Amino acid sequence: MVSTEAFVCSFSENNLPQNAVFTWKSPSNIALVKYWGKTEPQIPKNASISFTLNNCNTVTTVSFEQKEPSENQNIEILFERKPAPSFLPKIRQFIDRILPYSPYLNYYHLKISTENTFPHSSGIASSASGMAALAMCFMSLEKQMNLDISDDYFYQKASFLARLGSGSAARSIKGNLVVWGEHPQIPKSSNLYGIEFPFQVHSNFKDYQDTILLVDKGEKQVSSTVGHNLMHAHPFADNRFKQANQNLSVLSQVLQNGDLSEFIRIVESEALSLHAMMMTSNPYFILMKTNTLQIIEKIWEFRKSTNTHICFTLDAGANVHVLYPFKEKKKVKSFILKELVPFCQKNQYICDRLGQGSELML
Repeated sequence: MVSTEAFVCSFSENNLPQNAVFTWKSPSNIALVKYWGKTEPQIPKNASISFTLNNCNTVTTVSFEQKEPSENQNIEILFERKPAPSFLPKIRQFIDRILPYSPYLNYYHLKISTENTFPHSSGIASSASGMAALAMCFMSLEKQMNLDISDDYFYQKASFLARLGSGSAARSIKGNLVVWGEHPQIPKSSNLYGIEFPFQVHSNFKDYQDTILLVDKGEKQVSSTVGHNLMHAHPFADNRFKQANQNLSVLSQVLQNGDLSEFIRIVESEALSLHAMMMTSNPYFILMKTNTLQIIEKIWEFRKSTNTHICFTLDAGANVHVLYPFKEKKKVKSFILKELVPFCQKNQYICDRLGQGSELML
């Protein structure tokens, strides 16, 4: 079992590069088995597994300029080439959390420039891809300081660091199926970082498609952080954590044997269970919209009438991820455009599919 001490970086000031610049593109992800509920520091109450996406990315450039060491981190941040002071509190909190493991950051002035390949206001969580891209830039600097760092350690620590900024960011380092959280039937799984799904994946799940229907692009009425915290006193929390881990056990077998019907059952049940926790917390809240429910009913009707393997999942919001095998893309895409897109805000949607994880751009 890898401990947090394994990720502490020792370094010599003489080895610090004077200046460095790195650009990484990191993907968003969509959980199939959800995690909802955590303890500090960003430790999940149950294991989760996600599809890494291909087209929904955050591209981040970090310029490191050496300075005198200081506890007051000097940070400049641009979002889409404009100053973004509203991003600073979260970035500072992230850096404060990772400093025990990356103390060399105290020796640098950081210039961060970031942008998304999807609209920032689209309702797709960008914290996972954003924190993952930042972590990859920081690890590139660490790699430059110590060329003996192995690729395995590089990606493992990047996931470990990203998790401290956003829990689901632990699943945005690698692709295309990533498990985060200790699970007895997933070898080498950990609460500290994500791992690639360690078994052979059936051909049914290769190049899986995800059309994201943008039902509501507004800011969520309850943040994910608040929602996670409400699980501490939730009357159904313990059973929910057991359910998620049991579903991951079954889904692990499904991903290997190719059972699409069982895949649909688990994935849709997980989405609805996530929102059931929101609706039964204290205070309770509903993130789904009327159009979310209408889309779900349309998907069920279409699946029953056509025997296709279309299904849905939801994140902590109103938008719908429509999942389907590549071999059914033509028929399902026609249905989506005709029957589902009219329920989207301004008819907006994003076509995506399984991706391979973070990519070094510069």
